[in-house]
Amino acid sequence: MDKQSYTPTAVTADRTARTLNISWADGRASIYPYDGLRAVCPCVICKGGHAHMGTPPNPCTVRDTPPTDLQLLGIQQMGSYAIQLSWSDGHDTGIYTWQMLRTADPVNCEL
Repeated sequence: MDKQSYTPTAVTADRTARTLNISWADGRASIYPYDGLRAVCPCVICKGGHAHMGTPPNPCTVRDTPPTDLQLLGIQQMGSYAIQLSWSDGHDTGIYTWQMLRTADPVNCEL
C-alpha cells in the first residue's frame, strides 16, 4: 500500500451505531465497531507484553467481537500518525496508528 492508503481525511464516531468511521485519502471508507477496536487494542498490556508488540491486528476479531455496552469516550490525535481512544471501561493507553487501523479494517477479513 502506498502512503495515501494510510492517510485519513475524516475520523468520526457514530455513537448510535457504536462505530468509528474513517475516510481515507485513497477513497476507501472503513467502519470499525467499538467492541472490535477495543479487542485489538495495541497497548503493551492488551498485547500481553513487549514481545507481542507490533503484531498486526486480526480484522476478523474487529468484525466478530460480540457487542457489549462499551462506549467510546474520546479520541485524541497523536501527531500525524495515530489516535488514542478512551473507553468507558477506563482504558485509554492504546495508540492506534493509521497503518494499524487500515490493517484492522473489518473488510480485510473477507480477503
